[in-house]
Amino acid sequence: MEDPVSNQSSNKTAAQDVEAVQISDPRDINESAQDDDLTCSNAPKLSLFGLFWYFFYNFGLFAWGGPVAQIALIKEQIVVKEKWITLARFQRVFAVYQILPGPEAAELCMFFGCLSAGRIGGIVAGLGFILPGFILMLAASYLYTLAGLENKYFNASFRALQPIVAAMIFKATHKIADHSVVKHSTKKVDPFLIIAAICTAINSTLHLNIFISLGLYGVIYMFIARRLWIPAGILFILQYAAYAIYAVFRGVPSPVSLALGIAKSPSLANLFLLGLVAGTLSFGGAYTAIPFVQVEAVLKGGWLPQRVFIDCIAIGNMLPAPLVIFATFVGFQGGNSEGGLGKAFAGAVVITLGMFFPCFLFTIAGHSLLEKLVHNKFLASFFDGLCGAVIGVIAVISFQILKSSIQGTERDFLTKPVELAVAKAAQSGTAAVLFTLALAILYKFTNKWATIVLVVSGAVAGQFLFLDDLSSN
Repeated sequence: MEDPVSNQSSNKTAAQDVEAVQISDPRDINESAQDDDLTCSNAPKLSLFGLFWYFFYNFGLFAWGGPVAQIALIKEQIVVKEKWITLARFQRVFAVYQILPGPEAAELCMFFGCLSAGRIGGIVAGLGFILPGFILMLAASYLYTLAGLENKYFNASFRALQPIVAAMIFKATHKIADHSVVKHSTKKVDPFLIIAAICTAINSTLHLNIFISLGLYGVIYMFIARRLWIPAGILFILQYAAYAIYAVFRGVPSPVSLALGIAKSPSLANLFLLGLVAGTLSFGGAYTAIPFVQVEAVLKGGWLPQRVFIDCIAIGNMLPAPLVIFATFVGFQGGNSEGGLGKAFAGAVVITLGMFFPCFLFTIAGHSLLEKLVHNKFLASFFDGLCGAVIGVIAVISFQILKSSIQGTERDFLTKPVELAVAKAAQSGTAAVLFTLALAILYKFTNKWATIVLVVSGAVAGQFLFLDDLSSN
């Protein structure tokens, strides 16, 4: 027979528990749920070979379309489908990596490798992601030395591939923006994050330094999240007032001011140093490293022609690799001009090692510190604002790539004879149609093989669409 006193005591305890739950502050429950979102990890424990193959096969071979497409692919596969971590944690990690040097896609692969198999796993995952692009860029550099993009067949395929790659980047921009402007506590679109993205895009067109914009909107959003409207408004106004004063007295900043004169000749030591400094300065990815390498190799050093440099950026955009892989091409051409093919391959290797060393160092060695940054509540709103602002930068880059892929470059309009230049200009309509068809196919077919099929089909189609008979005259 049950003891009535014991029953009464048990019921009283249960009632107290219910009451405690009822009077709990909902904000505490909300914060607890957010903490879980930022600490939850379901990463599988893979062997080192399994980890290498996972990132080599799933991302290294399919990393078409540049950094935006690569990040979207990683998020879709690992976060959305396989749920290694939550979307909230991914956004915070992605925001943290915006302030680190190096390509974000490679850093994200290293991060997930660390979750699966520790720091060694991070190194293995990074190598798996980078290796396919490095091998392909090395092969492309060698083929370019033999034939060059002046070859009419080679050029025709590239002309068709450019609008297709632009379509890949546009779709990827949309996928990344889906969650970058969402406030995680409410799961709704935050208008302030949209404003941050728009203003950062405007700042990019005004040639205001990207790092100033990203950091500034991170701080502004910190104030907004704490309802400190006056400091947020003052910072917002000050950015344009300061820019106006600088532009009046000093003019718009020139990329030449980045030059350090560290690669006056393409010796192996200079190439490694060029890659190391460019990699250290590449906050936000390759788009920061490009002007620095251009100034050092083309303007200051003078050992790399501007035309060849533009070609290497075009090839880098086509390959399944981080865009900073263009450095491999620069090193190959520099080494070749210095001492033939032997030095060309050595130059490609050393500049690539220099370019990727900083991101491996910061991501692998600083993994624990980065995890603390991800979970820091005080910095949470800063990273959310920064992540929203990045969308503005990505959008501007997407439009720039679209414009150049459809209209061509100034170099096309300097082509001789004049009839050939006119013919190239007339191909803009065909390129626009290719972009539209590629974008429709990418939205219709989400299988990862769709990108490979598009690239191969585009290369073949270019032989029929852009192979100008005038070029044989």
